[in-house]
Amino acid sequence: MEILPEILQQYLETHCEPEPELLKNINRETYLKVLKPHMLSGHYQGRLLSMLSKLMQPKCILEIGTYTGYATICLAEGLVEGGEIHTIEVNREMEEMIRKNFAASAFEKSIFPHFGDAQQIILELSGKVYDIAFVDADKKNNLTYFNMILPQVKSGGLIIVDNVLWKGKVYDSAANDTDTRLIREFNDAINVNDKVEKLILPVRDGILIIRKK
Repeated sequence: MEILPEILQQYLETHCEPEPELLKNINRETYLKVLKPHMLSGHYQGRLLSMLSKLMQPKCILEIGTYTGYATICLAEGLVEGGEIHTIEVNREMEEMIRKNFAASAFEKSIFPHFGDAQQIILELSGKVYDIAFVDADKKNNLTYFNMILPQVKSGGLIIVDNVLWKGKVYDSAANDTDTRLIREFNDAINVNDKVEKLILPVRDGILIIRKK
């Protein structure tokens, strides 16, 4: 779902860094072979994630929701030498494609994929300290994931959450389905949390950038 008009989205994509060839291929293959391909971050959002990662120069990143690995590779572009990104995917049927995409990238040795329940794997990785965490998984658990990972994010680190505008439903008073209510509740909880700074960007389906104080 694109919040911005298509003509504006096209303009933005032609006025940012070009999409790397590998990511073009992942984008194409995702749309050909995978259900719900709109879940892919895509060119413009991918360049935003890459830019944020390069600005942060992270040593350690956590990603919840690998999908086909597009955003993972974008985030990995900013890792310092010896840095690592741990990415979690619940759907084991995606594993072959995910590993193939990572193997084709320059970051294979820096990417550590995990398959299974995200909450359990977060606990297993409890010794890690994250510079960036990217949450793009089952939306009903956004607040659970936030509360679990906030203690592991360093001061000044970022938690980035996707789909927080939810097809525009969160600001539509007529929309009151369960998913919309849960995302509203998450956004409102972050808004009053005095341990973080927060900013929603109207990129694609809405990206919430949270900075830990």
